[in-house]
Amino acid sequence: MFDTVNRIITKTDDFLWGWFMIILLLGTHLFMTVRTGFIQRKTLTAIKLSVTKDPESSGDISPFQSLATALASTIGTGNIIGVGTAIALGGPGAVLWCWLTGVFGIATKYAESLLAVKYRVRTKDGRMLGGAMYALERGLKLKWLGIMFAVFTLFASFGIGSGVQVNAISSIFRQTFDPGNSMIVTIHGKDYSVISIIVGVIVAIVTACVIFGGIKSISKVCELFVPAMAGLYVLGCIIILIMNHSFVPGAVVLIIKSAFTSQAAVGGFVGSSVMIAARYGIARGLFSNESGMGSAPIVASAAQSRNAVRQGLISSTGTFWDTVVVCLLSGLVLVSSMLKYPSEFSDINGDQITFTAFRQIPYIGTPILLIGIVLFAYSTVLGWSYYGERCVEYLFGTKGMIPYKLVFIFVLLAGAVISLDIVWSLADIFNALMAIPNLAAVICLSGVVSKETKYYLYGNRLDEFDKTPIPKVDK
Repeated sequence: MFDTVNRIITKTDDFLWGWFMIILLLGTHLFMTVRTGFIQRKTLTAIKLSVTKDPESSGDISPFQSLATALASTIGTGNIIGVGTAIALGGPGAVLWCWLTGVFGIATKYAESLLAVKYRVRTKDGRMLGGAMYALERGLKLKWLGIMFAVFTLFASFGIGSGVQVNAISSIFRQTFDPGNSMIVTIHGKDYSVISIIVGVIVAIVTACVIFGGIKSISKVCELFVPAMAGLYVLGCIIILIMNHSFVPGAVVLIIKSAFTSQAAVGGFVGSSVMIAARYGIARGLFSNESGMGSAPIVASAAQSRNAVRQGLISSTGTFWDTVVVCLLSGLVLVSSMLKYPSEFSDINGDQITFTAFRQIPYIGTPILLIGIVLFAYSTVLGWSYYGERCVEYLFGTKGMIPYKLVFIFVLLAGAVISLDIVWSLADIFNALMAIPNLAAVICLSGVVSKETKYYLYGNRLDEFDKTPIPKVDK
């Protein structure tokens, strides 16, 4: 029975994250790029706005805190390990397809975040609530679809948002401090790693202290975490690129050439066709930046912003930093390292490629990567706790928030010690399922996005306040 269920889950996961989701998401990215007049050309303006405070506007947190919280849940193991697996499965050409996905994904992230602010509501105590569920309910009058999005996102928060993240943290500490798995304790006839239990308890306690403080507490922690963790990882990448400087031009040429021509297996690279390179590059890019999934817009709606276009631009920089910058650096580091040391990469798994590359930095290479992964995973926990909490409030009101937080903390404890193969697959499934209603909102309300963009952005009215009354809800 268990094997049958596992097969069904795996096949569903493979289908949803196969060509179906790739075509749906990438198609939306291209469609919204056209509908927004190639919004990507306004990235520099968006970056400037992201560090500009807007205290006179309605909202709970600053625009940068909103961006940092969204980045906390997107910049993570997908940028570090995901790029390595994409290269292992699709060859070096996968890096370019991953990068292109990020470039076009900026338009979808902009659109979904714009809609989240456009259709946000205010609670009786003054808090802002928004996201795809409110856009579907208020913009399309499809509350049932909004409920589906909230349910899928809620379940995803227990998977990709908590269980798998704490498990990644505990695995790193266990492999580092107890590689022989000798520190074992038996509970009810089952053996558990002492290291994993300690990690689970610590992460649960620290997370509880943060999330019970609400979005202001979460955003303040993320505001400190994200620049530090991203800066540390980027610094490591730059050091390796300097060490590999003579191989970087060749890596760029190989990445571009492999994206459009079939390549035979050579050195540490697998043989790959154009279709395989495109499939794995696009899939990893979509998974990395979450453009179209509808997660980041939930926190975007809480930002202080005088109009929806302004916050949409700020949120779109998340995809720029996540994929266009960080994933590109990762790709260049890995491909140049594989060209420099082909024998060291000829017989390793995709999830070990990045570790092998970072070992080039004497003494501090591996610690930089380990610290980066731990910080990335933990920040993802914080970001997704907020997403899940807002979905619970949409479904059940404020009375469901405390029970949700308690369950979330329990999942952190359990996730540190249990095997999560099926949980990973279920998390992927719920991520795909939440993307479908969100993309329905983006596509069906693309006219609203286009109209708002023309008025505020291309009409040079970014500093103008939107006087449309924000509805109040009894939550």
